[in-house]
Amino acid sequence: MDVSSPPLASPSTSARARESSTTRVALVVLVTVAVACVALALGPGGLDWELIRALRVPRVLAAAGVGSLLALAGLALQVLLRNPLADPYVLGHSGGASVGALIALLAGGSLWLGAAGGALAAGIALLWLARPALAVSDDASPRLILLGAMLAALFGAVSTLLLALVPDERLRGAIFWLVGDLSGAPASLHDLAAALVFVAFLAWRGRSVDRLMLGADAAWLLGEPVRRLRLELLVAASLAVGLAVSTAGAIGFIGLVVAQGWRLSGVLRTRELALLSALSGAALLMAADLLARIVAAPLELPVGAVMALLGAPCFIVFLARGVR
Repeated sequence: MDVSSPPLASPSTSARARESSTTRVALVVLVTVAVACVALALGPGGLDWELIRALRVPRVLAAAGVGSLLALAGLALQVLLRNPLADPYVLGHSGGASVGALIALLAGGSLWLGAAGGALAAGIALLWLARPALAVSDDASPRLILLGAMLAALFGAVSTLLLALVPDERLRGAIFWLVGDLSGAPASLHDLAAALVFVAFLAWRGRSVDRLMLGADAAWLLGEPVRRLRLELLVAASLAVGLAVSTAGAIGFIGLVVAQGWRLSGVLRTRELALLSALSGAALLMAADLLARIVAAPLELPVGAVMALLGAPCFIVFLARGVR
């Protein structure tokens, strides 16, 4: 398995590619705005403007921000590990963030700092455990998938043990949050602002990331500081996952479905991938949250469970097909 590298192109081909890229971005923007409007309009209570302002607007903004952050984190991890199936949930980053957030919750500390620290610790542990395979070859996909699955299982077990320490009156909310929940999302633009910063970072480092996709040796020969670039991607992805988990809990498969879906459609340049992934991740999570709100109304489903039902089959298909 390998993450495809962007091909070289002639000037005329580049002009057509830019035009096609602009059209794609415009269409995705329109779809994202349409999904946001539908998510604001539908749900229990109908078109109650006070309900929309007080409850739906914060929730839709949180879904857009969290979806964008997770999609961008998945894109960064796929480049970092040269693994098209890399995803914060699959590789244990979300589990590490959940453990860190629960520890911070029990200790009375900052939820975001705890989640970010947990995600960063999970990423460092994965790279350290996989360092022999990564040192020999860029393609360490099977080992990385297995290591990530084991880390995710370990963090899941730790989270379960920590839940035993959560007070009874907060236990149901903690369980809902661990499987992904946007019902208590704050009215904040922090997630969207962080996603914009992440997009700007990937656009700024786009050429370097494209070269890293060619392989560590090729990137080094082209003058790229491979270790520093990998560290930057790891820290950026971990901070994004930490912020997303502190807002909505552990929601999986967005990074896998969005980034790999665009690669399969022929989008390979990092700058375009970053923008399309952010927009598509936002639209996907807003749509999943809308389903979670209306499918069993007036009951509400955890959005993380809805995303797992959508994303897990995609993961199985990608893995069975040996996607590159």
